[in-house]
Amino acid sequence: MSSQDVDTPGAVSAGLVVLDGVSTGVTDIVRLADGAARPVPGTDAMKRVEESWDAARQIAATGRVYGRSTGVGANRNEDVPTEAAAEHGLRLLRSHAGAIGEELPARQVRAMLAVRANQLLAGGAGLRPTVVTALCEALETGAYPVVNEFGSVGTGDIAALAQVGLALVGEHPWRRPEGGHSIEDLVLEGGRSPQDLAPAPQPLDNNDALALISSNALTLGQAALALHELRGLIGATQVVAALSLLAVDGSHEAYAAPVHAARPHQGSVEVARRMRELIGAADRPTPPLGRIQDPYGFRCVPQIHGPAHDAADALEAVLAVEINAAAENPLISPGDMAAYHHGGFYQAQLALALDHFRLAVTQVARLSTSRLSTLNEPAYTRLRPFLADHEPASSGVMILEYAAGAALGDLRAFSAPASLGHAVLSRGVEEQASFASLAARQTLRACGAYRLVVGCELVAAVRALRQRDLRPEPELPVGRALELAESVLEPDQADRPLTDDVTAAAALLDRFTEIWRGSTS
Repeated sequence: MSSQDVDTPGAVSAGLVVLDGVSTGVTDIVRLADGAARPVPGTDAMKRVEESWDAARQIAATGRVYGRSTGVGANRNEDVPTEAAAEHGLRLLRSHAGAIGEELPARQVRAMLAVRANQLLAGGAGLRPTVVTALCEALETGAYPVVNEFGSVGTGDIAALAQVGLALVGEHPWRRPEGGHSIEDLVLEGGRSPQDLAPAPQPLDNNDALALISSNALTLGQAALALHELRGLIGATQVVAALSLLAVDGSHEAYAAPVHAARPHQGSVEVARRMRELIGAADRPTPPLGRIQDPYGFRCVPQIHGPAHDAADALEAVLAVEINAAAENPLISPGDMAAYHHGGFYQAQLALALDHFRLAVTQVARLSTSRLSTLNEPAYTRLRPFLADHEPASSGVMILEYAAGAALGDLRAFSAPASLGHAVLSRGVEEQASFASLAARQTLRACGAYRLVVGCELVAAVRALRQRDLRPEPELPVGRALELAESVLEPDQADRPLTDDVTAAAALLDRFTEIWRGSTS
């Protein structure tokens, strides 16, 4: 695959993402990970790669450069003889390709490939240009290397990227998403040959090995996927909260414009505005005739959802830097023909931003369980306890509180700050670790549990609205949401297992995200 004559920063068209090493964003990485777009390296960016590659070889030939003419880690002071330099690169990849644990799914590996290709296009790695085109080719064909889960402590995804390096050399298996078989297996099955899907083997040597693996591309790819999904789910949760508000005749006062103008945190102001738009509330709503104020699950939506959106924005800002960063150690600077040794690979900002984001997300999920409890209370719904049917002592949706509480327990565990971790490695030379890699995995794992918590609330909210025969105006966003939910959720309200209902509601949240995004104009 060759670079096209494209230079527009972050250019995106239908089915195309131009990787420029400057302005590639989270959405671009997600599209490439999902196979919804094909990558094209920008022309100017490829020129940077070529200049960096030429400079790196000249610098390594005339001086001591970490990982190219020396060993790595505690072996940094050990010189590599000139005659052994080429083999040194392969030995480095082989020795570091020791990731362990489960194989990662295609989507996560593809996100890593997309991030790494874009970082290389920033022009500081000093890696041969054909590696960039090989990574882009893999993203286009669907082939992806086998990569195992564990191997990073937040100072570089060296084990995972070494596996990628060996795959590029031809010493490590590739897979395809649809079948999960290695490409070698496809040959035995009479399928397409390895050459049809995997990039041609690359001649990686001492000038390529460390340059390829000196990155946190896997962690960044996983963080981008998690942020994209959870940001949408937080928005979908606001739509569910709006349905619950209607089901309990909740007050609109908590979302009044004057309330948030008096305490103008950006996220809270925006959440309140969106809630008014979702439910058709005025900027200055009339006080309710009934109860004076609602429980926190309704009254504090802006104050709890707002910080989650703010945390998402902060995380995306960190990712915007890192996805486009030339953070390789050493940094190759063609302008002054120098190799700078540094600690730019250390992911403190990312670890802290991910930890902050998960804590905020858990607060939003916990508020959902609060609303679920309120929906079970006759004092708020004017219905039977637990939204039960007419049969004596029916349990209705009682079990959903337990199920949601159990899923919330996982979320609380995932929200434990990964950045509190510590490690001393490589004979004490690397005496600190950010554990951003753990933070990214925890954030990805939070997605499933979060969906189930909010799915429980949605099942209860729709049941309450059905029992009360409440229908918001169909042109309102919340009216469209209820119509969509009723088309999917089973209307039978007799005591029965609700597993399938919650599964369907959790899947429906992606559609609710679209409704929420329609209220952001």
